[in-house]
Amino acid sequence: MKQVKWLVAVMVVLGLALAFVGCSKPPEAEQKAAKEAMDAATSAGADKFAKSDFEAAKKAWDGAEAQVKDKKYKEAKQAYVDAKAAFEKATAGVEAGKKAMAEEVGKNVAALEESWTKLDAEAKKLEKKMKDKKEAWTADAKTISEGLAKAKETAATDAAAAQAKLDEIKGMIEKWDGAFKEMAAAPPAKPEPAKKK
Repeated sequence: MKQVKWLVAVMVVLGLALAFVGCSKPPEAEQKAAKEAMDAATSAGADKFAKSDFEAAKKAWDGAEAQVKDKKYKEAKQAYVDAKAAFEKATAGVEAGKKAMAEEVGKNVAALEESWTKLDAEAKKLEKKMKDKKEAWTADAKTISEGLAKAKETAATDAAAAQAKLDEIKGMIEKWDGAFKEMAAAPPAKPEPAKKK
């Protein structure tokens, strides 16, 4: 009889424990706080200027979401807290990231200006060989010159846009550099002999 009472008591305790565990709720407050931190980080530009911190925070967020889906609320609660802290760290790193990108853009502008100067000098040497490419060169030369000036001007205020412009300019410079090397390597055109009558 004692064993039956003991067994019933254990069953009641286990039943209550299972009911209590089964009734735990998703960590909505932590989820909301982490979501707000994620939105703030995105608004600040952490996805561009503090990319590695932002990606780590996003990974923590995704892990928390997966744990909620699996009803592992205790683990999800901690994961949301970790994600919130990671998003806040990413937001704090934005200014340093902007400064670093602006410095990088400044270096890239200087390097491309040097390449542009050399390319322009090469174009002047090969002016007679350009013939059918002269119009395209003139248009691209204007685009390159204006683009460099614009990138230089916006480097401090919008480094990401300036870098995108520099990438475009770099492609144009490389295209013309290759074309000029081909022109320089090509043998000079031989004049056609005059026809005898």
